[in-house]
Amino acid sequence: MNAIDLLEAQHREVEDLFSKLEGTKDAAKREAIFVQLADSLAIHTTIEEHHFYPAIREKGAEDGAFETFEDHLSIKRALGALLDVDVDDETFEEKLEILEAEVEHHVEQEEGDLFPRVMRLFDENELEDVGDAMSAEQSELEERGNARETVPEELENRAPV
Repeated sequence: MNAIDLLEAQHREVEDLFSKLEGTKDAAKREAIFVQLADSLAIHTTIEEHHFYPAIREKGAEDGAFETFEDHLSIKRALGALLDVDVDDETFEEKLEILEAEVEHHVEQEEGDLFPRVMRLFDENELEDVGDAMSAEQSELEERGNARETVPEELENRAPV
């Protein structure tokens, strides 16, 4: 699959999960949807960081990628804060809104600026190759399960920029 098509599909999936979460009041269902959302975000950021951004760097076009890479830190911080809170906690909704705002900003940056530039720099075969590598790692992470559990460790081990 084309790398950009894969990432855009993940963006739509995450938007759908936010909508489902907002429309659900049952705590058990909210927890299940949140776990799915958290895993999806963890997988998305991981495969971008491992494959998409390095490919952009190889093309010498990392100026636009830096901001979206930094967005990941904000997303992971917001997600990490939510992982420590029960869905019934009074602060959950506020923290969820922060996460959603961070994700929306990230999606706007990528789809509005970065992806169009990447499509000009990469040919279809290159985008397919990167997409295949991303899809393979996504499958591995999904099979392993609980991708969200890596987020707190990633935040602790992150080197200062």
